Amino acid sequence: MESNTHEVLSATAGEMRPEAGEANTKALTEAQWTEIEDAYFGGQTARQAGERFGVSASAVYQRVGANGKLAQRRALDPDNGALQHMHRTISGMVEALIGVGRGLENLGRTLIDAAVIAHQKVLRGDRKPGLRKTFAPEIWQAAKRDYEEGDFTAREIAERYGMVLKTVETHAHRDGWSKKVMVAPPPLLPPDDPQQVDAVGDSIWPAGAHAAQLPPEGAWATWLFQGGRGAGKTRAGAEWLAAQAEATPNGRFALIAPTEHDLREVMIEGASGLRSLPGREHPKYESSRRKLKWNNGAIAYGFSAEQPERLRGPQFMAAWADEFCAWRYAEDVLSNLRLGLRLGNDPRLVVTTTPKPIMALRKLREEVSCVMTQAATSANAANLAPRFIEGVEALYGGTRLAEQELGGVLLDGEGSLWKQEEIAQARSERPKRLDRVVVAIDPPAGMDGSACGIVVAGRLGRHGYVLADRSAMGLRPLAWAKRAVEAAEEFGASRIVAEANQGGEMVRDTLQTAGVKCRVDLVHASRSKRARAEPVSALYQLGKVHHCGVFRELEEELMAMGVGDKETGLDRADALVWAICALKLTPNVAPLPSIRQL
Repeated sequence: MESNTHEVLSATAGEMRPEAGEANTKALTEAQWTEIEDAYFGGQTARQAGERFGVSASAVYQRVGANGKLAQRRALDPDNGALQHMHRTISGMVEALIGVGRGLENLGRTLIDAAVIAHQKVLRGDRKPGLRKTFAPEIWQAAKRDYEEGDFTAREIAERYGMVLKTVETHAHRDGWSKKVMVAPPPLLPPDDPQQVDAVGDSIWPAGAHAAQLPPEGAWATWLFQGGRGAGKTRAGAEWLAAQAEATPNGRFALIAPTEHDLREVMIEGASGLRSLPGREHPKYESSRRKLKWNNGAIAYGFSAEQPERLRGPQFMAAWADEFCAWRYAEDVLSNLRLGLRLGNDPRLVVTTTPKPIMALRKLREEVSCVMTQAATSANAANLAPRFIEGVEALYGGTRLAEQELGGVLLDGEGSLWKQEEIAQARSERPKRLDRVVVAIDPPAGMDGSACGIVVAGRLGRHGYVLADRSAMGLRPLAWAKRAVEAAEEFGASRIVAEANQGGEMVRDTLQTAGVKCRVDLVHASRSKRARAEPVSALYQLGKVHHCGVFRELEEELMAMGVGDKETGLDRADALVWAICALKLTPNVAPLPSIRQL
């Protein structure tokens, strides 16, 4: 029998094609074609298999196909290991899929059984937590009655009836449950004091105020109310600003406190704050914007003295500044505030404070447009606890603290080498002639804002006279040297005394560059400022030193000399000490040299 191996491989490679004209038109039955296919797949060639029924080889190929026979041969080839491996792999995958199918079938049956059991439990009423429960309308009515008429909360009702809290809250909101409030909460604002309002509820202010609490008459720009603790300063400031706001529709005002806490707790919501004034409108307070708003559109904005730059930009018709002496940056805040008082026809400022010996308060008191009222704590005793004044008097009576904090009196600093009354007594006219004139310089350590102290002083007999204070801040070395040289020429000084701790000989060189014509003496500080100043302070107490004019900044530094451990920022006072020491007002009392023996 002829082998058909070469024929199959050739057909697979696409080289074997049936010849044209070989198609058989004879129709065969399915049984006959089955015999042909069996013969062909049994090993005969296409021509041999079709000869029995007169079918051409091309017809056989069209019926069974060469690829089908090749696939059969590859599957039956025992030497083809890759095909056997593939066959085994496919068989394994088929068996695995069959196993997975059986597992899924079992799982599905299990889930169906569990669902049937759960459904049966629900039908029996055997519910587990988390499953939905429904309640009859009668139960919801009872729950509503317990909520509205009893003391039960929504959570307690949920626990009592086995409900979900969210479901109870939903029903309460949907059905409009409402609970009657039997005990009223404390009011947000305290009720008006009956002694502070009249029969119709209007404020009796200013009839119930003492004299220092009432604004002064006349054209003033700043009203300073200086008083002791509890003297009614806050009430006076709040009443004044509230009156301005109620009388000025759409007005704009400012409130300045030492801190944000003081702004809210004292000036706005305190016992004497703007929202607690008896018989007056309580303005709405927006804490996030620190803003008070009256019904007529007037608005007061609150500021903290800890942030001076926040006052740049806003503008106001009036302002109330509380506890001025407790401000951290008093002068900066005050200057920025005043530059913002530019609305309306008559911008005004009210300052309420307990006094402290600070330069900013002294400057404020000396302003021409500032009018001051003063009151001790006892002036407002009718509105204080009965035993308060007795208690503080027993504790602090007769002390400087009581005089300042209770009497509202501005005192000199504790431990100060100069007292205000001593400086006041030192005022004097300038003599027509002087025996000697000196210029003293305390050079600055750098450009950090320290002043260069330049003080001119003269001597007549055993008395010293302070002639001028030419100190300045922010000057370069050559600039302050020229300033000192000009002062020496103006007053005819014979010497310039300069502290050399900050620069040494460079100080002398700088003065020579500036064109100095008199003698230059360099002095060195080996002791503290207080130790150097004590002899000069003694001369003031003896009436040996006189001020030919008012030198406000210099005198403020003198009164600060010796207060606490302060050693910086006293450049003017230090220059004065050098000047008075250079005048040698104290005679030399040391014994003359003598010969003990020959």
